[in-house]
Amino acid sequence: MKNFISLFLCFCLTITFLGCESDKKLPIYGQREAKVTTSADGSTKVDTVYQTIPQFSFLSQDSIPLTQDAFKDKIYIADFFFTSCSTICPVMHRNLKEVYDQYLDNPEVMYLSHTIDFKYDKPSVLKSYAKKLGVDDKKWQFVWGPKDDIYKLAQESYLTVVEEDDSSPDGYIHQGWLVLIDKEKRMRGAYDGTDKEQVEKLKKDVTTLLNEYKK
Repeated sequence: MKNFISLFLCFCLTITFLGCESDKKLPIYGQREAKVTTSADGSTKVDTVYQTIPQFSFLSQDSIPLTQDAFKDKIYIADFFFTSCSTICPVMHRNLKEVYDQYLDNPEVMYLSHTIDFKYDKPSVLKSYAKKLGVDDKKWQFVWGPKDDIYKLAQESYLTVVEEDDSSPDGYIHQGWLVLIDKEKRMRGAYDGTDKEQVEKLKKDVTTLLNEYKK
């Protein structure tokens, strides 16, 4: 009888834990502001408006314009890189490929890599890079855009550092963040793409975010 009670209690605790995990929500990052609306009866309501990734138009690895519309009703992971990078980029994308493989069959998850090398990384170069990486270019998009547009998006919307630097070995400085974006285009997490533990956390957070949309 004692064994049965112990097993039953363990079962209850497990169910409770799983229930808590399924209710977990990721934080929302970035700037926010309060929006006050007044109804016809004079009552007021305060809503929080969160920073979102703005509309954009860049060229994909297939040399066609790519906009936010391609990510409608999707969550996606974004990063900034360049194909000739010899330092953090290979590690970042090798680790991100693990995330890609884990969610390969989930149509709600996509990937968006922005090149910061506007001089060399034209769409044809990005196409070759994607092929070498072994990814589906419908699920993982690589984009090229004018320097000012890409750099502004990185710094102001994704809150990540990118810049040209002649003193750097490859001519550019950038952070290795993998940024998780939800279906409302809000930033829900940023992870060091060179850190295995951070990438494992990203994998778990993707599942957590997907579960938010199942309720």
